[in-house]
Amino acid sequence: MREALGIDKSVDILDHVHSLPEKDQEEAHQKLQAIERKAMVEMQPRQGLTELMDFLPNHEFSPIITREFTPPKPHPAGILEIAKSWDIPPQNLVMVGDSVDDMISGHRAGAATVLIKSEVNSHLNHVPETDYVISRLDDLIHVLESGFDAKPKSTH
Repeated sequence: MREALGIDKSVDILDHVHSLPEKDQEEAHQKLQAIERKAMVEMQPRQGLTELMDFLPNHEFSPIITREFTPPKPHPAGILEIAKSWDIPPQNLVMVGDSVDDMISGHRAGAATVLIKSEVNSHLNHVPETDYVISRLDDLIHVLESGFDAKPKSTH
């Protein structure tokens, strides 16, 4: 995505798009949507996805915060919005993700963080904002059913 927009890793994609003149924002959004459509067609599901999807319908997860929410991660506003809508403290939430922005936003909100480990993000096991590491999506079922109390990093 950064390559398509001509920006380097130090620049947040959405911040860049929002900084563009209005006519250029539409073109940038179209580029991003084309990349996302291509990725969805070529995407291979992660291990454990079917089991996690079978588990989730019995549990309500709403609202879901998307990339359109501002301010974007790593700002904690999205997680804080969920805590507010559920009327619970953010310390009772778990941020699940696969990026450093996911871990930082969860940590800044006061939530526990769960890293879904992959070949490209294993270095995030060691960032201080990562509380718990799972290898497969269905490992999250155990975390959700058992509750989560921030504890030393472990791989489930």
